[in-house]
Amino acid sequence: MHAIRVLTVSGSPYALGYSHGQACAQAIGELTEERLRLCCDPFWIGGQQASLDEVLAVGRACLAHHAEFSPELMEEMQGMADATGIGVNELVIMNGFTDFVDILANPMRPGPHRVGTLPGDVFDCTAFLVTAPATATGLGYLGQTWDMHASATPYVLMLDVRPEQGPALLTFTVTGCVGMIGMNEHGVAVGINNLLGAQGRPGVHWVYVIRHLLAQRTVGAALAVLQKAHLAGAHNYLLLGPEPDGTLRGYNIEHMATRFAVTPVDELAVHTNHCLIAAMGDAERPRKAVSQASTLARQQQASQFLAERSGQITVDTLMSLTRLHAGDGLSVCAHVQPGYDVESSGACIMAPASRELWALWGNPCQNPYEHFVVEPDARQLPDPH
Repeated sequence: MHAIRVLTVSGSPYALGYSHGQACAQAIGELTEERLRLCCDPFWIGGQQASLDEVLAVGRACLAHHAEFSPELMEEMQGMADATGIGVNELVIMNGFTDFVDILANPMRPGPHRVGTLPGDVFDCTAFLVTAPATATGLGYLGQTWDMHASATPYVLMLDVRPEQGPALLTFTVTGCVGMIGMNEHGVAVGINNLLGAQGRPGVHWVYVIRHLLAQRTVGAALAVLQKAHLAGAHNYLLLGPEPDGTLRGYNIEHMATRFAVTPVDELAVHTNHCLIAAMGDAERPRKAVSQASTLARQQQASQFLAERSGQITVDTLMSLTRLHAGDGLSVCAHVQPGYDVESSGACIMAPASRELWALWGNPCQNPYEHFVVEPDARQLPDPH
């Protein structure tokens, strides 16, 4: 049984990164080294071996996009780099690993190698969005498992971010990563699933998009940021949060690197790791057989589980969903399979209306959820508007 680690950082963008790096320097170094190794591994990039020099060159091609998208987050990365002695390029690659492999796997990208020639792997998150009419509490919920290469599990972290400017937020993440799943003090909540994109390109990695979404006051503003981002790779995004009048609204967005489809959610939405919008399917890469079987099975399991309980869903219902096992082993609560090194490294559930968040570290079936509340930072000045 694990208690999720919590790290609080505050201050300027540089101070946020420096504090994070100083507190977790060894772990950040270990995870960066591991993900750079995986970026060279054909298992993860769907083709032939890539060299470290090639990986770093592709990383450098992304840096200008990040600087344009959010100079503040790049200042945060510089603070982390100074605290850890790791280069900004290496840290940005580590942060954006699941988008970055889409770039390496694109056979049409420029460079000395054309890597993406075989089916690729995917990370098996199961995400769900439940609006108030489907619940017994009148609250809407957004949540998911977070499934990743098993070597990432030891690095899970709850990051409590209290910036000098902008809303306070909690994000379920890993050491060295600016944010993955989270909610801010205004009740804007974001979740994700990885998709296998065929059109990866130098651009902005998803974790920086998440943090920028969590700097917004309304769900509409967050959606606008996502629609304008020059993304590097493919992810499915789930948004739940307030409109300017306080009404909660939810969206599911399948976003490949070069196009997206937005679906408003009126009651329930479940998403795993394949596109559900037919027009997006030709922008996906093929998957390994076990990955394809897993995403289809989890989509069916979670959809049926929630549909059967619609109108009566509570946070306990959703916790039970994250612990769901099926007889064939391809389940919402994922465990490492022979030849397929992916597991549920944690899970997170959020209630934007009450600013509550529940999270755990490791397999949901083996660990208890812990309760958090996103508290406004007392140092923040009131919005003049």
